[in-house]
Amino acid sequence: MKVKAFQRQHSHRNTFRDCVCTRVCACVCLCLCLHLLFCVFSHIVRNSSRDSSTDTSGSLGCFGWCLYLTSMFFVLATFPVSIFKCVTIVQEYERAVLFRLGRILDKKPKGPGLFFVNPCTDKFTKVDLRTVSYDIPPQEILTKDSVTVSVDGVVYYRVHCPMLSVTNVKDPHHATKLLAQTTLRNILGTKKLAELLSDREGISHDMQGSLDEATHQWGIKVERVEIKDVKLPHQLQRAMAAEAEASREARAKVIAAEGEMNASRALKEAGLVLAESPGALQLRYLQTLNSIAAEKNSTIIFPLPIDVMAHFMNRK
Repeated sequence: MKVKAFQRQHSHRNTFRDCVCTRVCACVCLCLCLHLLFCVFSHIVRNSSRDSSTDTSGSLGCFGWCLYLTSMFFVLATFPVSIFKCVTIVQEYERAVLFRLGRILDKKPKGPGLFFVNPCTDKFTKVDLRTVSYDIPPQEILTKDSVTVSVDGVVYYRVHCPMLSVTNVKDPHHATKLLAQTTLRNILGTKKLAELLSDREGISHDMQGSLDEATHQWGIKVERVEIKDVKLPHQLQRAMAAEAEASREARAKVIAAEGEMNASRALKEAGLVLAESPGALQLRYLQTLNSIAAEKNSTIIFPLPIDVMAHFMNRK
């Protein structure tokens, strides 16, 4: 009796479990059917609201809808397994461009979060929206004044339109890197060496504007361009160093000459002031003796008045 009661209880549990599983599967199938009906209704409304002059590239057509409905039937038939292929996760910094039978499904990319994908008719491409930094390799450039230099830089860019980056160019990152190298050579080829060394900020702004204008149709936004290093030939470095040294020496001589001229003018003015007052000359003489006695105690000074020498000279 106990065995029969246990078997009856176990059979009731299995029946309840099977009933719950059946209800869950039915609810999921109902949700998928409602999603399919919503997609069909939204496409019908969108196509009916379009004018005859607008682009109809997003329309699937009768044959396309037949394939889509058939694929959805297979998805529902293989529901427990197909659910893992139908739901896709897109990160916060990513967007997904969805293609259905080779056509772009919506004008806006999917994401972030979860979205439904039909594995038989849909194909999507994920696009990273984060800023990318690219080190431009050293480029051998001939400047406007016929000087060969090696210049490298860095470019910061990001994808601002995932639709254009997927449909208008095969590899937007590779194309942007090649364009950055070419733009660096073209812009620096129109500058002289002095401008290249002194106006790096202006050259960076010119490069950023040129790159941004060229990559706009690829969905790329160039945020910043910087010139990292300018390498000159060793002979040119020695010549520039000699020129800078000669220039510094010339400026030093000019400054010394100007100092001598100012000092002579000051001495002239001081002599005129001392000539007007003999007592001031005597005080200046005593100050000089005081300073000599403080610094050099072994020095012996015998003052000789100039008037005595003048007396002997007048006698001759």
